[in-house]
Amino acid sequence: MAHALTLLCLNVLLVVPVAAQFTSNGEQRWPVPYRRFDRRPAVDSYCEAVYPFCPTGDRDGRVPSVRDRDVISVYRLQTPVWEFKYGDLLGKAHIMHDAVGFSSSESGANYTMEWYELFQLGNCTFPHVRPEVFAPFWCNQGAACFFEGIDDVHWSQNGTLEKIGELAGSQFNDMAQWVQDDNNTGIYYETWTVRSDPGPNATVWFESYDCSQFVHRTYRKLTELGAKLSSRSQTNYTKIYLYSGEPTYLGNDSAIFGQPALKNLAVDIRNFYHTFRPHQSFADFAVSLLEAYEKVVLEKSFYLYYNFEYWHLPMKPPYMRITYEEVPLP
Repeated sequence: MAHALTLLCLNVLLVVPVAAQFTSNGEQRWPVPYRRFDRRPAVDSYCEAVYPFCPTGDRDGRVPSVRDRDVISVYRLQTPVWEFKYGDLLGKAHIMHDAVGFSSSESGANYTMEWYELFQLGNCTFPHVRPEVFAPFWCNQGAACFFEGIDDVHWSQNGTLEKIGELAGSQFNDMAQWVQDDNNTGIYYETWTVRSDPGPNATVWFESYDCSQFVHRTYRKLTELGAKLSSRSQTNYTKIYLYSGEPTYLGNDSAIFGQPALKNLAVDIRNFYHTFRPHQSFADFAVSLLEAYEKVVLEKSFYLYYNFEYWHLPMKPPYMRITYEEVPLP
């Protein structure tokens, strides 16, 4: 594992004000709006992926244009995470990766489009705790990848490869521009969805921003452009939930780790993430599991990094859950 964004990178970015974080009454808005930026920052050299991001495709998510009169088939693609290494093992726990496929009737070319972590999931979920850097060091960029071809066996053997609709070439070209805009402004990955409880009327404190969310956004955009999408099977997607009472805003790196008055909080956050550090020995990992249980379940405490800011979650049962639930096509 390795890592991606330092505050030095982010200081030169402009926040795009897509939604107010507070209501007209001055109350915190829930869920907290995902922050967008005017452009993607350079990657810190410390961050190196074990498996290269988008090795055979366009790393910037650029989509080639097609003729307006072309007819493009749309495919729903789903497969277990890390199937290339573990086969269907993670699929048995319904931990799935999602993408969208396209096929041109005019040229016969097939394409795959997906959005995922630049430096693998662990680096987007937890930071590195480096001796020379007091603040936890995050590598949590995510981006779109577009490449030619659809690996039929990869997607269908343990997952899903299903045609769900068609669109005109002009609609496909409009979608291509939207992908670029979405990819350039939505720069970081968020693993967790945080809710008040598992019930249907629960308050959502934070939404995830991951591969399935990109697929949902793409489907909604295609529908806005006039495409008709339908599926013969149930459209289920993986969700990783944390359950907590109302979160407390703590501040960003400079506010927490640059203020002597907040040293105790800074040390507590650093110690919390040290439990989840990468590259642990088996013995250290066993100890870390006990420490994580103590923090999350016994002390009912979790520190969430969202919008490059820290929040404290007062955890509550069932604490965490991985679900595989239906999200209908728009």
